Amino acid sequence: MTAPTTGITATRTPLTGWRLWRAWPGNIATLWRRSLRFRTILVTLGLTAFAVLVACVWMALAIQNDLFVSRKDQVLADAAQARTAAQATLDAAVQSDTAQLQNVMNSAMRTLGERSSAELVAAFRIGPPVPNAPQDVSSDFSAIYDVLGEGLRTSVRDDPDWQFWQSIALPTGTDETVPGILVGQQLEVPGVASYELYLGYDLSNAPQTLGFVQGTLWIVGIGLVLLISGIAWFVLRSVTTPVGEAADTSARLAAGELGVRLPVRGEDELATLGRSFNAMADSIESQIKELADLSLVQQRFVSDVSHELRTPLTTIRLAADMINDQRDEFDPATARAAELLNAQVQRFEVLLTDLLEISRYDAGSVQLELEPTSLAHLAEDVIGSMHQLAEQHGSDVRLVAPGGYSPVDMDPRRVRRIVRNLLGNAIEHGEGRPIVVSVDSNQHAVAIGVRDYGLGMTPDDAERVFDRFWRADPSRKRTIGGTGLGLSIALGDAKLHGGELAVWSEIGRGSNFVLTLPRTSAPLSGPSPLPIDPGDDGTAPADELGLTQPIEVPRVTTARDGRVTTTDAANRRGAP
Repeated sequence: MTAPTTGITATRTPLTGWRLWRAWPGNIATLWRRSLRFRTILVTLGLTAFAVLVACVWMALAIQNDLFVSRKDQVLADAAQARTAAQATLDAAVQSDTAQLQNVMNSAMRTLGERSSAELVAAFRIGPPVPNAPQDVSSDFSAIYDVLGEGLRTSVRDDPDWQFWQSIALPTGTDETVPGILVGQQLEVPGVASYELYLGYDLSNAPQTLGFVQGTLWIVGIGLVLLISGIAWFVLRSVTTPVGEAADTSARLAAGELGVRLPVRGEDELATLGRSFNAMADSIESQIKELADLSLVQQRFVSDVSHELRTPLTTIRLAADMINDQRDEFDPATARAAELLNAQVQRFEVLLTDLLEISRYDAGSVQLELEPTSLAHLAEDVIGSMHQLAEQHGSDVRLVAPGGYSPVDMDPRRVRRIVRNLLGNAIEHGEGRPIVVSVDSNQHAVAIGVRDYGLGMTPDDAERVFDRFWRADPSRKRTIGGTGLGLSIALGDAKLHGGELAVWSEIGRGSNFVLTLPRTSAPLSGPSPLPIDPGDDGTAPADELGLTQPIEVPRVTTARDGRVTTTDAANRRGAP
């Protein structure tokens, strides 16, 4: 048992075009809107990457600062220890001989080199020249002068009890520089002079250590992001997979597969959701089956009653025709009663025929008898057949057909019935004003529009105009014997062809009905050849549109499916 389709699809359309890189932004945007899993994974990945980035940067900066501080403290301690050893050497070996003082200074410098890891050592005398003071000593005078700043020298001279340091670019023997620290302090030759002592330390191993630590941090961070993304994908998959199954099952249920159910596993919340969904589907299936059975009973009842009424109606119709033919022999009152009886019997017969047609649509047993037909010529024939009725109502029917002459496969009987119904309604409600019938076509479809300039309808009335037995103004009686089913049958005929029947109407501007039929069996695509909104001000045209005129064309005989058919030539031209 399947439910009737509603024309609304709920299935998920798969994305295509991933091989074309230009289509990636659009596909990613569509995937972002459609996929909860993709959106959650992307958000989790982004937030995790941001958090890891912030943590890694902070840790890298903290390690870099801690590494520098640690290395600086180590250098200062090394410099202090080396200076203490050198000062002890000077204190123990100072003599009055100048040459011996110079040897003592050189011995102190050797002690500095042995006790410290400094790459650069220099000592400069403080104050004016002293005759017996040792000379300035340096492992590389040019290098020390290049890196030594006047601010550091001033601080060292002014305070003999403190160490001072500054970051420098320590030169190497290859005309390159490496990061370094220059430590300054005082060294005293007892009783002779004080010296500025500078020790330069190489810190090139610190960036290597820092680079290793930072590289390790980034590798761990990226691994952590991927690990968290994998965990999030796994967790989301266990949640979104049942949700996706529920969405697909709902779409299939909405499409009419009432027997589909969700698989239920476990006893968690998702299992409870699955059981609730299946219970709802069972209830919907049961109710739809009851409604379908009731609808089938109603269809059979209408069909059976209509068939059963045809026999007595035929007898009544014959009797009414006989009485109506002899009404001249009756008195005026009886003659009028005979006319009314004949008219109502005819109307009852039309109503019965429409009810039978409606029951066929409800039962889905209507079939088309397709023939190559020119819509423009069909419209001309219908206008000609209703010319007398239009004259009785004072309406001038005009045909404008710039296209629509090429034959298109359609059921001419049903399309003719649609056009007759639309034109009949326009004549009845056109208030005696001109009526314009337009026919046009494009490469996908053909269309016919019936435009009247009567009172028109409100938007609410226009929405209900295709309902069965509905009338926009119940106080207005039908003047041409309508049953109230004509537009409903016309809409069914249009849908049976794969086309559409649309209406536009405004109070005071009239109405415009447009029937659009596809040229092939494929569904309609693109706009209709005729606009639904005519775009005029509601004033009936005067001489801009020509009246319907006979079109003399040759007849062409063709063979189709073993049948010989005579049709008009496809290159006929319409009236101006």
